[in-house]
Amino acid sequence: MIKSPYILAFGLLFSQLVKPATGIAHPELNGGRTTPADSVAQAPANWFNLDPDDNRVMGVSTEKAYEYLKNRPSKTVVVAVIDSGIDIEHEDLKDKIWRNEKEIPGNGVDDDKNGYVDDIHGWNFIGGKDGKNVEHDTQELTRLYVQLRDRFEGPEGAKRQKKRKEKDNFALYQKIKAQYEKELQETQAQYSQFQQLNTAYQNAATILRNQLNKEDFTLQELMALQSGNQQVNQAKAIMLFMAENKFSKETFAEGEDYFINKLKYNLNPDYNPRNIVGDDYDNLNEKNYGNSDVTGAFAEHGTHVAGIIGANRTNNLGIKGIADNVRIMVIRAVPNGDERDKDVANAIYYATNNGAQVINMSFGKEYSPDKKAVDAAIKYAESKGVLLVHAAGNDGKNIDLTNNFPTRQLTAKQEVKNWIEVGASSWGEDGKLIGDFSNYGKKKVDVFAPGVDINSTIPKGGYKSNSGTSMAAPVTTGVSALLMSYYPNLTAVQVRDIVLQSTVKVKDQKVNKPGSEGGKSELIELSNLSVTGGIVNAYEAVKLADTFGNKQ
Repeated sequence: MIKSPYILAFGLLFSQLVKPATGIAHPELNGGRTTPADSVAQAPANWFNLDPDDNRVMGVSTEKAYEYLKNRPSKTVVVAVIDSGIDIEHEDLKDKIWRNEKEIPGNGVDDDKNGYVDDIHGWNFIGGKDGKNVEHDTQELTRLYVQLRDRFEGPEGAKRQKKRKEKDNFALYQKIKAQYEKELQETQAQYSQFQQLNTAYQNAATILRNQLNKEDFTLQELMALQSGNQQVNQAKAIMLFMAENKFSKETFAEGEDYFINKLKYNLNPDYNPRNIVGDDYDNLNEKNYGNSDVTGAFAEHGTHVAGIIGANRTNNLGIKGIADNVRIMVIRAVPNGDERDKDVANAIYYATNNGAQVINMSFGKEYSPDKKAVDAAIKYAESKGVLLVHAAGNDGKNIDLTNNFPTRQLTAKQEVKNWIEVGASSWGEDGKLIGDFSNYGKKKVDVFAPGVDINSTIPKGGYKSNSGTSMAAPVTTGVSALLMSYYPNLTAVQVRDIVLQSTVKVKDQKVNKPGSEGGKSELIELSNLSVTGGIVNAYEAVKLADTFGNKQ
């Protein structure tokens, strides 16, 4: 599932701004201080490509890496993006999209005999042969709840509950049911709180627009506002606090969509869009379903991910992606909800069989009922020398202690070596080097990479700053593809090792621990949050790659 980090922040913000007994807090909640206009930190432009030493920003030193590689030849690397879909006509991406040269566009024939008709730029595993597409889906928790509820509720279910051979399944049902009901209740409560927060924001904005006699006003104008009216001063304090925490009408709109979608689709036990796909869902061996529409119903997330990896670096438009010589294979398998194991497995097989050298996976979920099918695909990719890069998730949790599927861990004693698990870092504003939302884990998260306020491509020629481990993973994918491009003799495992061994360490400085309670960050060694205790760096990676004896 593609989870927005804003939702974790909404809860923290609400707890600071709202007093249960009195409603919206008075200005003194903000410490009685005024907020200087420049204290609302903005991410430096293009910061994820910048250098810690030269630019004093914890980017990955992309530009410095290319200076180091100047005049060296490179080979094109195919990067598969398994995601929600990509706008393949975007000005910064259209020249970087993979093209299946063996397929003739639009002739309705599987020219290359790979099992997929007209797969010119990739494939869509959550679409139907009639051209329709899945946009929303349920969470895996909801699907498991429905499956087990149908098994153990009612007269026949009551009989099954008593059977010894059903003991474990019934225990699982009780666990799943309790978790589902808890999440549903929490989401409903959070939505109610969010609506109060949104109302406070809208009311404050209305008061200030009337006071300033302007529909839109800047932070500087807000700071300069002086009034003897308590209501206006309270509205000003609220808006300054919102601005300081980076909440705007756009983030509130995103929050509204999040809660509506979660309640209407993700946690709705009566919702099932799989008939749109038209496959035999229980047949995990089935591969040839879906359609060739790789953009799909909502492509913002996938388009943003693709831009980070490989947006055109030479067209003087928009942004610069990290890898300068890539072709992006588009594989649509992630709905607005939890991805399904069958689709993830088939997406990995498709990418591997059609020449992808790196696969970016900016999604994850807590349950994986058909994990064996996904594991088989992961092992297959490993056998073919494909590198897998996976986002660690946006729950502010330690995933050493909880699940975030898919994972490199196949069994208790077996894991693949072609895998990088990535958490999200920031440029270091206000002493926060790690994204407050990012999952972490001393054993399961390999590295951190820029994932806060990353400006990248969105559909219809747009650009936008988004945050999440979904952004950190493609930063790492881009660095990995860069290595493969300039050092083509490196194996996927060697690239992984170089990325991990070349991370930049934070010397003599503790970092904020994600998900800290009460809005106050606990400081901790970065080595306690990941395997490497470092942040991905392209410049250090290419220097290290030279020592592997694989220069062209």
